[in-house]
Amino acid sequence: MSLVLSKANRVLSAADFKSSVRRGRRVNTGHAVLYVTNRDAAQPTRFGFIVGKNVGGAVTRNLVRRRLRSIGRELLVDHSTGRDLVIRALPGVEQLAWDTLHSEIYDAVNGSVRGR
Repeated sequence: MSLVLSKANRVLSAADFKSSVRRGRRVNTGHAVLYVTNRDAAQPTRFGFIVGKNVGGAVTRNLVRRRLRSIGRELLVDHSTGRDLVIRALPGVEQLAWDTLHSEIYDAVNGSVRGR
């Protein structure tokens, strides 16, 4: 498995982020908000991450972003096509244990897919 999300699997443009946040189905976890937008089934799933300054300093934000990207890479195995997933980290996420963060995001994504 690759250590990075390929360019095809990343939400890159501000317009795509804005569209996902405004029109996507919102799934709240204790420490993050997930916005799910359905796309054409032939399109690859893309991930975007929003980690604001309210989470912490630059080092902390980058750590949280790396952790979320790692979870995104694992999710691509089961959810490889048809949606955009934007994850907004909330304050307190930096203090979570890896297992807790992992299960929160997994449960949110799997719950949103079932509700599709």
